[in-house]
Amino acid sequence: MSWTIAQSAERQLQLSHAKIAVTLTLSSRQPIAMAQNAQHLVAVIGRVRPYEQDYLRQDNALWLLTQPLNEPVTLTQALAGFFLILLVNKQSGQVSIINDHVGSIPCYIDQRDKANIHISDNMPALHGAKNSASLAPQALFNYLFFHCIPSPLSIYQGISKLEPGVVAKVNTDQPLQQINYYQPVFSPSNDSAEALMARCKKLIAVAVKRNMADNCAAFLSGGLDSSTVAGMLAKHQQPLGKAAKTYSIGFEAKGYDETEYALITAKHFATEHKVHYLQPDEIAQHFNQVAGYFNEPFGNSSAMAAYICAKTARADGITVMLAGDGGDEIFAGNERYVKQKVFQRYSALPGPLQALLKLGLDNPLADKLPLVKKASSYVRQAKVPLPDRLDSYNFLNRFNLAQMFSPTLLQQVDTHLPAQQKRERYQACRSEDAVDKMMYLDWKFTLADNDLVKVSQMCQLAGVEVRFPLFEKELVDFSCTVPARLKAPGQKLRDFYKASFRGFLPDATISKSKHGFGLPFGVWMKQRPDLHSLALSALQSVKQRDILQPTFIDHAIATFENGHAGYYGELVWIIVVLELWLQQHST
Repeated sequence: MSWTIAQSAERQLQLSHAKIAVTLTLSSRQPIAMAQNAQHLVAVIGRVRPYEQDYLRQDNALWLLTQPLNEPVTLTQALAGFFLILLVNKQSGQVSIINDHVGSIPCYIDQRDKANIHISDNMPALHGAKNSASLAPQALFNYLFFHCIPSPLSIYQGISKLEPGVVAKVNTDQPLQQINYYQPVFSPSNDSAEALMARCKKLIAVAVKRNMADNCAAFLSGGLDSSTVAGMLAKHQQPLGKAAKTYSIGFEAKGYDETEYALITAKHFATEHKVHYLQPDEIAQHFNQVAGYFNEPFGNSSAMAAYICAKTARADGITVMLAGDGGDEIFAGNERYVKQKVFQRYSALPGPLQALLKLGLDNPLADKLPLVKKASSYVRQAKVPLPDRLDSYNFLNRFNLAQMFSPTLLQQVDTHLPAQQKRERYQACRSEDAVDKMMYLDWKFTLADNDLVKVSQMCQLAGVEVRFPLFEKELVDFSCTVPARLKAPGQKLRDFYKASFRGFLPDATISKSKHGFGLPFGVWMKQRPDLHSLALSALQSVKQRDILQPTFIDHAIATFENGHAGYYGELVWIIVVLELWLQQHST
């Protein structure tokens, strides 16, 4: 089979034979390597390495050609890193795409023209390559549910995106086939807790060292993960006679700022630390730019903080930032993991006792009795199985969908699809422990579809490369050997991890309560006329689209103005971001 191969532009590769043409278009910021021999052609985007070995100094693509490539799924067992690989078998004509275990590099596949398939890490490159695609109603619905659009759907019909940890086979005559190759078994080790803690610390030290670079720094929020990465960076820099550089974002809003903990870590490890206090006028200045930069509508309100922090570092000459994302999701650091244990006790009760409690407590009368109300709420939540229970406070579960969405959109979507997607992922986890299952769920919906998108895209906008040492494949695999009872015993979050780093991290860091890199947008919108005006203008504009009911928009505005700035501020934020993105990208 004869292939024609051309590099039509600096970042574009075109492959074709008699039956199919494949065009790979990349953003200008991702490193790419290409190589071929008589049997195969490979293109590597990002950074790939042999499992349990350091990143290669030689050409990634040339190294891959030395591997057995005829079985892509088998090949993945030997790979680690953060990458996207295009593999062409010249003899069979098969085109395969392989991404890393967490799908850190976005990959969109446009199959609207079956004979001319376009692949890119950048949605605008696809949308502008051919005739404009139509918005996907299901994706719009999913965005309002997740505040992002999880794979495999994309915002446009006919364009799909890779799920994390898959080998995708591109064919002309059928939809994209995605084979999930990364589904580790949660197999508790028989080693002592002390041995596992020593292994954990060593693996993280190695992971941080592997991801270091010239002119690199670390995000430092003051939490466990960012403090660990910053500390390990400092430890590795000291023999080189260098002080590690760390960056934080501060908020001059009560309840949101935790820079005092970042300063404790910075002092403990003697890092060169810089804090940038995010101001409301910066939000107004960059709002449209940040909202429109993402490949798809993206409603995580901490995106602005990530961008400004990376932008501050770039102004100082930093080119690589190390982030702490992923630690919570492999070592049980999210509050929901222990909170759900309380509700799981109800599921463990005998059926007749569950029925008796439901009869006595799950009724309107029990809700009105002060001493019984809390127990009634408990039973009502506990009877909802996981993972559905995790979304009890989701906006789409708190409002009447017919009053929220336009009739036209509701007729075109499956309102149960988001919950079904989460159930399938949850049940696919190869563990019987609910904590393991929730973490596995989060590898996709919290990390691959959300947090890593946020940090990667905002660092890219700032001109900085970001790396995630705490989610290196070997570390994730190791976490699956640590029993859930050690990771989060009883109601103790991150107990195993904290014990592993006691004596390395400051005591105040280990004992601090969980926080985040949040944005007090709701508070600021009430206080700042410019932000208030910007948001209201976007909300009025979205009324003209056949997505949300105008009366619901008015209700959201009124509820925010008179209600809780945090919860309803988030609702306003995700709607405003959707409108700003659509203004910049849809026709």
